[in-house]
Amino acid sequence: MTTPAHPAPEAPRDLVGIGIGPFNLSLAALADPLTDLDAVFYDQRPAFHWHPGLLIDGARVQVPFLADLVTLADPASPWTFLNHLKARERLFPFYFAERFHIQRAEYDAYCRWVAENLNSLRFHHQVDAVRWNPERHLFEVDYTQLDADGEAEALGRTHARNVVLGVGTEPHVPDPLRPLVEAPSVPVVHAADYLRHRDTLLAAGHVTVIGTGQSGAEIFLDLLRHRPAGHERLHWLGRTEAFAPMEYSKLGLEHFTPDYTRYFHALAEPVRDRLVASQWQLHKGIDADTTAAIHDELYRRTLDGGWPDTVLTPGVHVRTAGRVATTRIELHLEHDQQKTRTRLTTDAVVLATGYRERPLGRVLAGLDPYLRRDSRERPRVDERFRLLLDPSVTGRVYVQNAETHTHGVGAPDLGLAAWRSATILNDLTGREPYPLPSRTAFTTFGLEQAQPQIPSARDRRALTPLVEGI
Repeated sequence: MTTPAHPAPEAPRDLVGIGIGPFNLSLAALADPLTDLDAVFYDQRPAFHWHPGLLIDGARVQVPFLADLVTLADPASPWTFLNHLKARERLFPFYFAERFHIQRAEYDAYCRWVAENLNSLRFHHQVDAVRWNPERHLFEVDYTQLDADGEAEALGRTHARNVVLGVGTEPHVPDPLRPLVEAPSVPVVHAADYLRHRDTLLAAGHVTVIGTGQSGAEIFLDLLRHRPAGHERLHWLGRTEAFAPMEYSKLGLEHFTPDYTRYFHALAEPVRDRLVASQWQLHKGIDADTTAAIHDELYRRTLDGGWPDTVLTPGVHVRTAGRVATTRIELHLEHDQQKTRTRLTTDAVVLATGYRERPLGRVLAGLDPYLRRDSRERPRVDERFRLLLDPSVTGRVYVQNAETHTHGVGAPDLGLAAWRSATILNDLTGREPYPLPSRTAFTTFGLEQAQPQIPSARDRRALTPLVEGI
């Protein structure tokens, strides 16, 4: 590894993005035509890929194709999904397919097309630290440049007036199952790695899927379809009290609008925390098409008499888990309503147990003295997606998909990506390259409406007033 001293600083960037997932990719795409904005985005991965372990054949994105990276802020952008289809000469086939919800693999291909054509992206760059330099009034962003094998190749430093964090989420593994995941000889895999281990799972004698959300349903369906009738040997378990459908009514979907996001942000912290916990079915349920497909497949297997060798049980949690010999797993289960307990021996486990926001502590350790936190030590985030910092820090740090606690269940939703990116760019530039709508929902969420409804870009240097508890 060549490790020269940090070179003389280049001219500072207007914006440095950390992480290149769909949300920072959206920001990069909308920033692309803003020629007066100097932005660069870093990611340690070699290229863009969106949940590659879950690109199961036929699995669809739960939002319409209009919820691409840019359309809901700028439908005339060259980076729309429809323009991607045109560039690939697939526009007429898509037109006749009449699909409002596209396959996950197609969404991934679209994002990779955008990523491959933007000049502001720097893959193979691992950001190590972000600090505030009070003498220069700039952020220092230290990174390690990686080679093709992911090994450190060189060190670098960029100075930036502003930073945006889009580091995404990471797979969540429940504590009782962590020892099994850490034992390499035991086939316990998170849903994020499902396709990489799919052949091993299909060959296993008995498979247990844990998690009753959309990923668990898709994986159970895929395994079911590829195991012989009468010898399926599948268990599907989860903590929710039912295999609950996702809330997908038209008025229910208005919880994923800018109107609701602004309403939620203005609530007191304890109210927001209660709401997030109670609204899981808005984004963690199973879509109706998937539940119908599972039932259809199970029903088809009864046509010759008998029932498929499957067990589907909600309302169950894993108390403890251990290995039997070296190749089998014993799960100690408890039914939450009956308060009964049992043991299940299985040959493989798939953890469809979801994701958690990736902690910001490592990358933001250098900014810790400047961070303002709430009563639970979470960063406070203002209406324009800026971390609330000490007034001595004149630069801004924006966050994407790290603000569920302040902005609600829409934070990880792809449908709000373009609007949030436009909000950030309007604030950053001090003008309005992307005019935003004044109203987005038929629902009026509160008796009092916050004014103004749209954050003005022209007062960008003044922090948005925060109500008590934010």
